[in-house]
Amino acid sequence: MKSKSIIRNLFVSALIILSFSLAAQQTSRQFNSIKVSGDNIEIQVSDGLYLISPLNNNIVHTSFYPAGKETKDFSFAAAMKAGKVDFTIVEEGNNISVKSSGIILKITKAPFKIAYYYNNKMLICENKGFIGTDSLQMLNFSVDKDEIFYGGGARVLGMNRRGNRLQLYNRAHYGYETRSELMNYTLPLFLSSKQYAVLFDNAGTGVLDLDSKQKNEVNYESASGIPNYYVIAGNDWYHLVDQYTLLTGRQPLPPRWAFGNFSSRFGYHSQAETEATVNRFFKDGIPLDAVIIDIYWFGKEIKGTMGNLAWYTDSFPKPEKMIKKFQKKGVKTILVTEPFILTTSSRWQEAVDKKVLATDGNGNPYTYDFYFGNTGLIDLYNPKAREWFWDIYKQFTSQGIGGWWGDLGEPEVHPSALQHISGSADEVHNSYGHEWARLIYEGYRKDFPETRPFILMRAGYAGSQRYGMIPWSGDVSRSWGGLVPQPEISLQMGMQGLAYMHSDLGGFAGGDSINNELYTRWLQYGVFQPIYRPHAQEQIPAEPVFQNETTKARAKKAIELRYRLMPYIYNMAFENNQTGKPLMIPLFFNESENQSLMTYDKAYMWGDAFLVSPVKEPGLKEQTIYLPKGNIWTDFNTGATYIGGTEITVPLSIEHIPVFVKGGSFIPMTRKAESSVNYSLESFDLHYYSDTTIRESRCKLYNDDGESPYAYENGNYELLTFSAEETDKSLLINIKKIFPAGGSCKSGQDVRLKIHNLSKKPAGIKVGNSYASPKEWSWNAFEKLLEVSVSCKDSGELIEVVKTLY
Repeated sequence: MKSKSIIRNLFVSALIILSFSLAAQQTSRQFNSIKVSGDNIEIQVSDGLYLISPLNNNIVHTSFYPAGKETKDFSFAAAMKAGKVDFTIVEEGNNISVKSSGIILKITKAPFKIAYYYNNKMLICENKGFIGTDSLQMLNFSVDKDEIFYGGGARVLGMNRRGNRLQLYNRAHYGYETRSELMNYTLPLFLSSKQYAVLFDNAGTGVLDLDSKQKNEVNYESASGIPNYYVIAGNDWYHLVDQYTLLTGRQPLPPRWAFGNFSSRFGYHSQAETEATVNRFFKDGIPLDAVIIDIYWFGKEIKGTMGNLAWYTDSFPKPEKMIKKFQKKGVKTILVTEPFILTTSSRWQEAVDKKVLATDGNGNPYTYDFYFGNTGLIDLYNPKAREWFWDIYKQFTSQGIGGWWGDLGEPEVHPSALQHISGSADEVHNSYGHEWARLIYEGYRKDFPETRPFILMRAGYAGSQRYGMIPWSGDVSRSWGGLVPQPEISLQMGMQGLAYMHSDLGGFAGGDSINNELYTRWLQYGVFQPIYRPHAQEQIPAEPVFQNETTKARAKKAIELRYRLMPYIYNMAFENNQTGKPLMIPLFFNESENQSLMTYDKAYMWGDAFLVSPVKEPGLKEQTIYLPKGNIWTDFNTGATYIGGTEITVPLSIEHIPVFVKGGSFIPMTRKAESSVNYSLESFDLHYYSDTTIRESRCKLYNDDGESPYAYENGNYELLTFSAEETDKSLLINIKKIFPAGGSCKSGQDVRLKIHNLSKKPAGIKVGNSYASPKEWSWNAFEKLLEVSVSCKDSGELIEVVKTLY
């Protein structure tokens, strides 16, 4: 995320390109026996043992233990406890069926194969299954010829990943644009257009081959670990993601302030510069919730100081005073940290003495050169190292630091000869960021149990979302080419459980001068991505306060919209916490029978209500967008309405990107665009987009204090439910309040209901059992907009819009 990434020692030798000679493969596997062992199924074959574990009706875990070969477990993904699954084994000649009410296994004895079925259709089949040599191993599957594949982590390959051979080795790609085959966050996971997923739970380096040779085969290749995989099946796309995140863990609800605006760059050199920048936001009236301080907090120079992990007081003389000053303004202070301890850093000898560094295998710290200097690497798999590193985080969190940015966590340079306490660099490489996030997350749970952590990182593993990781898409080029793939990356990662994947708004790497159109379009897109964080190399300021007046005004408008949508966005976060539902949703999730949408990323859903189409090219005057069928769609900015199920072409304005609202949607919005410290739902606007083709609509709005972990689980929350019922003569809007027994609901005491797309002025408005006076509602004939002021009781309120007098 910095100029430090320009020069890299990549240790290409760490990337294992696995190839197999068919002559060395086991192609004559013989079935010996099958038996039930507890809740598992054991299948003995001539070259090893299959252990099959149904975890629930939608998830099956299959492991293979090769005969005569010792295996090490490098599994980090699963967080789910197995449930009781009832199954029966039926053996008929050459075939065996393991039947349940969910996934069914069909086993062929000769030639030996295992196929997985769900809802009477085959999902996937082990073809050759496990194939091994002395040093390498592969799992081979046959797939349908017309399947589309997603997954493999963060890449820029287009939405359909089929035909690619994907290296599994987290590695930064500085300045990427419209193609990137290998990036910071790889995953041994693929999802199929047949609505199933396969997760290979092995954090070591490897390859996921999604039919690159066009033989209708998927291969997973690795050098170590237990050959194992999970098959996950869903009834629809939402159910599939729900089951995958049930397996790998759900994202804890972030603090509410994390959805606000960040001030960030590489980097603020001093306390004075940081304070002056924050003050500019307040002077210009642009809401701000956090400021991120990059590497200069611990040293004056880019090189030679990494690992100091202490304030450089020449530049930051009174950091606690600065932090408290920001806190009074409602601004959180976030610091960057890296897992590298340079031999020139002030903590080097301490790290050596306490034995917290990865070694050369003989107990000596493994040292090597990379861009920042000669370094060692913290061994995050070593309990001593975890305790040592957390004590540093604990000290600064106690000082008032509000969140953490973990950078270079692939790790950026990770030599193959380096040894961790649990295995070699190559054996655990892809889990390093995952374990780093776990360290901070668990530290907060132990020492700051009343605080939700903020953990910004660029590399992790399957399931890192359960430790609160908020990933970003790396060192993207500050160019139109850099903007183009950002929706693809976020959509793909949302399907893979990482719903908070987002980009450095405005782009990060390169550039000689500000491109005002690009900056504006990227920040407008940012309103509808999970985290709103402009960030860039310092030669071109990333912050809106340093742009020209026109660009600044447009950025401010986008940021204000972001804040006004905070109730809607926070509710999306709650839904993600409960079910794994992505924040950015591919259109095919809601129209899966439409094959043309399976690779479509020109537009996406932002929650249930909004369809967003980013502008990703310069100078465009119009844009063509598909609107899904089944609803009337309203242009959020102009009020124009369109019938779904077709493409439309709309004129573009530099003031906003195309955004549409699905008919029948409720959208809660605050009345003022203010920092989250002033957030309240005691009064808010509730927009309803009427669609007479939608007879009934329902929506929930979650609220809590925005800070307490487990607020929902502990009953410290409020829930508003909205419903609409269209009839020929009236529109009924019902607002109900739900809150724990003995509590009350402050939300919704003053609701301004705004109903869009009514065909004519209502004949009357009833609130509860009484007609509202003319002063309590208004009608705008030009905008076809009705406004009704409602003061909700604890029991809620029923509003009837009478279209025609009875």
